Amino acid sequence: MTMLRRLAFCAAAALASVPAAAQEGTGRVTVEVRAGAEPVAEAVVRSGAVTRTTGEDGRAVLALPAGARDVTASKPGHSPATVTLTVRAGADTVVVLALEEHAEELEEIVVTSTRSGQRLEDEPTRVEVLAREEVEEKMLMTPGDIAMMLNETSGLRVQTTSPSLGGASVRVQGLRGRYTQVLSDGLPLYGGQSGALSLLQIPPMDLGQVEVIKGAASALYGASALGGVVNLVSRRPADDRELLLNQTTLGGSDAVGWASGALSERWGYTLLASAHRQGRNDRDDDGWADLPGYRRGVLRPRLFWEGGEGRSLFLTMGAMGEDREGGTIGGATTAEGTGFREELTTRRLDAGAVARLLLPGGRLVALRGSGTAQRHGHRFGEVRERDLHRTAFAEAALSGTDAGHTWVVGGAFQHEGYDARDVAGFDYTYAIPSLFAQDEYAVADWLTLAASGRVDRHSDYGTFFSPRFSVLLRPAEWTVRLSAGTGYHAPTPFTEETEAVGLSRLLPLSGLEAERARSVSADVGRTIGPFELNATVFGSRVENALQLRDAGAGRFALANADGDVRTVGTELLARYHREGIHFTATHTWIHATEPHPDEGGRREVPLTPRHAVGLVGMWEAEGRGRVGLEFYYTGRQALEDNPFRDRSEPYVSIGALAEWRVGRARLFVNLENLTDTRQTRYDPLLLPARTPEGRWTTDVWAPLEGRVVNAGVRLEL
Repeated sequence: MTMLRRLAFCAAAALASVPAAAQEGTGRVTVEVRAGAEPVAEAVVRSGAVTRTTGEDGRAVLALPAGARDVTASKPGHSPATVTLTVRAGADTVVVLALEEHAEELEEIVVTSTRSGQRLEDEPTRVEVLAREEVEEKMLMTPGDIAMMLNETSGLRVQTTSPSLGGASVRVQGLRGRYTQVLSDGLPLYGGQSGALSLLQIPPMDLGQVEVIKGAASALYGASALGGVVNLVSRRPADDRELLLNQTTLGGSDAVGWASGALSERWGYTLLASAHRQGRNDRDDDGWADLPGYRRGVLRPRLFWEGGEGRSLFLTMGAMGEDREGGTIGGATTAEGTGFREELTTRRLDAGAVARLLLPGGRLVALRGSGTAQRHGHRFGEVRERDLHRTAFAEAALSGTDAGHTWVVGGAFQHEGYDARDVAGFDYTYAIPSLFAQDEYAVADWLTLAASGRVDRHSDYGTFFSPRFSVLLRPAEWTVRLSAGTGYHAPTPFTEETEAVGLSRLLPLSGLEAERARSVSADVGRTIGPFELNATVFGSRVENALQLRDAGAGRFALANADGDVRTVGTELLARYHREGIHFTATHTWIHATEPHPDEGGRREVPLTPRHAVGLVGMWEAEGRGRVGLEFYYTGRQALEDNPFRDRSEPYVSIGALAEWRVGRARLFVNLENLTDTRQTRYDPLLLPARTPEGRWTTDVWAPLEGRVVNAGVRLEL
């Protein structure tokens, strides 16, 4: 009876604080959400289109039309609870809903990249998630980087930008790699405009999941997200320790250590430490390294604090050092009769923090901040280029849920700096303050609308407004998402072409306009028992795209294209999951054209396969091991400045993976590219003469390393 009196008193207090809901046809429902004897804060309480979030006392008040109503309370990590009640006009109803924590692994996935922190299936914006299981699978193939993990994701392509050093960027739905923003827990720890080597310097061991947003996402993350966002979400403390040792048939070695646990009742930690080595390999015996050599070390500690009542703090720091070398090997020479060594040293330090504070009324304050400094030392033959990249970022946001609206408002500031020691005319300092807002409105159980907008004031290129709109429809058993957005990208001297040859032959930037983009997409999906089906249609248009043009006298310049870059395509996905059997089939079709930089007219965008197919099957025995097979087909690609051919050949790559447990050890072996597909089986990689911009190699359109076998062990310590 004491509990009932308290509930009645709270309901009366809530009633007094809400304007006259006693209007005809409406009643008030006070919902108290509990887990055992404790109130549950930040639980979502929903009835039809009306949504509220519980406060610290676990209570939420809903004004509902009279009649029979279903009220549901949910929170990640708990089983949802639903009650059916009768709402009487002008009356108050009090109900208690009990949530139970999941005893098994959660099937639902909560995404963070859209800022609303909702379940994946409730997001109007399409977010593709690689769960921890998929991350682990790719980790056994390449423990030292995330390139393969992203390259085997539908709609993404990791394009090699520098054959001599192995640099690569990730293209989203056919757009250039410079338009893709790579984040770590929502922070630009790898730079505001991620370099072509970032993907190759991130070990996947400490990733909990990877979230991908395709299409213009400047409304969420500003200038660097014109083409899309890849957000790497870190693992949380779990009181475990692990050591992974790996060796490849091409002289690659990896040692990755992982530890996590509790420091106290509220503090936890994770620690990643890794060392990686790769020897240079000349697979076709032409005296040129098809696989560059490197030595790399990574250290990343993280701290987690849970203060209760919606308060949390996340701190991360990272240090990375790498030396890479490529080009001619030993006494080999180029067609000019001289050796040509390429080298790159990288030293990076970064730090970041994310703080959350739950205010009364279910309001959430989120603060983020990070800083990154990255120093490079390039060598292109006899040319030396040294530089320093700096990024500083800060953001504050307030979010809440009211009357079916889940909203976010906030501001951000980003600083981008570049200092070149050996090449004059390219230093820049960008300061970009921003304001943003976002609203997701649950109109009904079958319809959710989302709108977001961001205003950036770029210190060099002016003011930009980037809106994005999304619709989530749930007709019958189907899920339909529609999205449209715009974005922009501020010019820098770093493109896929200049990453490969440096800046010594490039003229300083002059008279450039910011690149602008518009993108649309529509996808429809359904889950039928163990089957998941999804189809996507997308399109984008980029205006003022930067192109490299011959300026005469052995110099080159970046200029805005005379027309726009147009891309259309489709993605098809089918998955089957049941009793340890997992099968995934994907198909991507892309048609992209752009103005020809030298000859006028239009051409296909180089290095963009028209068709890509992936088939992946995995059998898994819980606690014992797994066996998997992969098949990938890559279609023809238009080529640029290639004296051997105008279009590439289609090719197939087949892989196999096996892992089995022996006590505390898990042994694994991975066979990659069993068909030994290599570009140099079709044409030479090395050119008969150096290109005017300084390249000795063609673009890479197929694997260079050929068949690779790696094997190792994961030890639970």
